[in-house]
Amino acid sequence: MEQPLLPVTVLTGFLGAGKTTLLNRILAEPHGERIAVIENEFGPEGVDHELLVTETREQIVEMNNGCLCCTVRGNLARILGELRDKRVAGDLAFDRVIVETTGMANPGPVTQTFFIDDDVAGYYRLDGVITVVDAKHGHATLDAQPEAQNQVGFADRILVSKADLVGPGEIDSLRERLVRMNPRAPIRMVQMGQIALTEVLDIQGFKLDSILQLDPQFLAAEKAEHGHAHDPRPADSHAVGEGPGVREEHDGHDHAAHDQRAPSAHDDAVQAFVFRSRRPFVPARLEEYLGALTQVYGQDLLRYKGVLFMSGSPRRQILQGVHMMIAAEPGRPWGKDERPTSTIVFIGRKLPKQAILKGLEACLAHK
Repeated sequence: MEQPLLPVTVLTGFLGAGKTTLLNRILAEPHGERIAVIENEFGPEGVDHELLVTETREQIVEMNNGCLCCTVRGNLARILGELRDKRVAGDLAFDRVIVETTGMANPGPVTQTFFIDDDVAGYYRLDGVITVVDAKHGHATLDAQPEAQNQVGFADRILVSKADLVGPGEIDSLRERLVRMNPRAPIRMVQMGQIALTEVLDIQGFKLDSILQLDPQFLAAEKAEHGHAHDPRPADSHAVGEGPGVREEHDGHDHAAHDQRAPSAHDDAVQAFVFRSRRPFVPARLEEYLGALTQVYGQDLLRYKGVLFMSGSPRRQILQGVHMMIAAEPGRPWGKDERPTSTIVFIGRKLPKQAILKGLEACLAHK
């Protein structure tokens, strides 16, 4: 019988945001699971040393609750391979892995390891990327550090820490900014690492499914602007641009006027936008275009996910990608009362939004 893949959670966030507080909280919870934690290094702010059975210079250290702590000296794939080999041999026992990145790290290379490396992908599955954002310093960090924006863009869950140190207005403005950057990641407040484990473990952020959840605030802004969440006009496609204060309609006509952005205090490099269409995609055209798109803009495409209406197919197609890695598979059939619609959300850094929308438009079947 084939063994299920071991779930891996990537925990990221900028320096001082509260990653380690959250990690220590997870380790101390009475969940009964053995967790292998992979850290970049032991430091004064590392895993709670009270939890360690012994402090040694070894790469893999056992904790007194049965969990493990590993330091990465070099390649992440190598330490994952060592853990796998020791587990298979019966030398180590663990049920899941948490990878804590350094504050300055871009989660992209860590995430790609689980798709590019066959040995890793054959034993582990990436469950989700959790990003911790400091409410007090969040705006300043996002302004100053591109890595912090990448961490938000990659997230499947965003946890906002230290909310007690700022007023409600500051929380609201930070939340609005985070939603513009990543409308598909639920945002939760976390105090001293206290949060339900179900919010951070087994969240299935990389599962190919038929659900594409977007933040209600994102949808509400769209509805408020046009009086409805979905455009009922005969125009067959539109996109919601998540630039500051901007919503862009794309229906095959010139909308250059919409590119005049409203002034904003935070015009982030990492932005999200959505393409929607009620016309089906021509499969060969879309495959060719996405291949070209990822070749040219792969490094700037952080995460993208879509439910696609494909010409000639009774089923929706589910698309998901990280940088240049694309996965797609058939989803459930369209229901009798459903109007098939394609929806794709892109999260990326300084992407040429209008060019991508027009490129996708060209992949649609003719009316």
